[in-house]
Amino acid sequence: MVARPDIKAWRPQVDGIAEVLHARITEHVYPMHTHDSWTLLIVDDGVVRYDLDRHEYGALEQLVTLLPPHVPHNGCSVKPTGFRKRVIYLDSSQLGDHLIGLAVGNPACDDPVLRERIHQLHNALTHPGDELEADSRLAFVAERLRAHLERRCEPKEPAADPGLAHRLRELLDECFVEGVTLREASEQLHAHPAHLVRVFSQEFGMGPHQYLTGRRVDLARGLLLAGMAPRAVAASAGFYDQSHFTRHFKRILGISPGQYARTGPPTGLRRVTV
Repeated sequence: MVARPDIKAWRPQVDGIAEVLHARITEHVYPMHTHDSWTLLIVDDGVVRYDLDRHEYGALEQLVTLLPPHVPHNGCSVKPTGFRKRVIYLDSSQLGDHLIGLAVGNPACDDPVLRERIHQLHNALTHPGDELEADSRLAFVAERLRAHLERRCEPKEPAADPGLAHRLRELLDECFVEGVTLREASEQLHAHPAHLVRVFSQEFGMGPHQYLTGRRVDLARGLLLAGMAPRAVAASAGFYDQSHFTRHFKRILGISPGQYARTGPPTGLRRVTV
């Protein structure tokens, strides 16, 4: 009896991503098939052998594999113990169809920086509510993939653009509770998403998603100290759910929202803002 694959698949609320799939495959062999989207694959354990356009390739742990849409491919494990993989399916808004021919003859990329960025993107995609972080990381991943396909060097660090950075901060300040996608910010500010993230990080020393989360946590602190229940605070401060709220609150302040709400100054002393 062939062991059933262990698969987790979902569609995140992130523009440009059609599907995310994490899988442990032991005995299953993928027949020749195609996708309508780009297949961005990293292998965490094992080796995948696959055929693409009548040529044989191997997806190894240190490589980034990018399979173009509409081109048949298959896949199987080289080792009897199987393999673990993480896949992001990208639509044509991230990589246009004009790049398909380049990808057919160049599906593997040995780029440790790109692989780490894809790993970070997967981490962001596993947490609902972190869509702006995923947006930001996706912009850099797509940019580097295009550079790889077109045989270009990594984009140079852009010149400082404080005005654009401050306009993005003003936009985030206006809607930090309801949130904004990177695509929406890009359209409003007439700038490429990756450029927006770069100039903001250059000017303020943190990414847009970190700034937005900090604003939400700051609002949540005041609501907690005013007596609002943590569950109600999560929604009022713009967090996806209680788990999302607690995770970011603890990351920034070191304690849970409930513990923070129960703290108080020693007798005769005022509370000091951290």
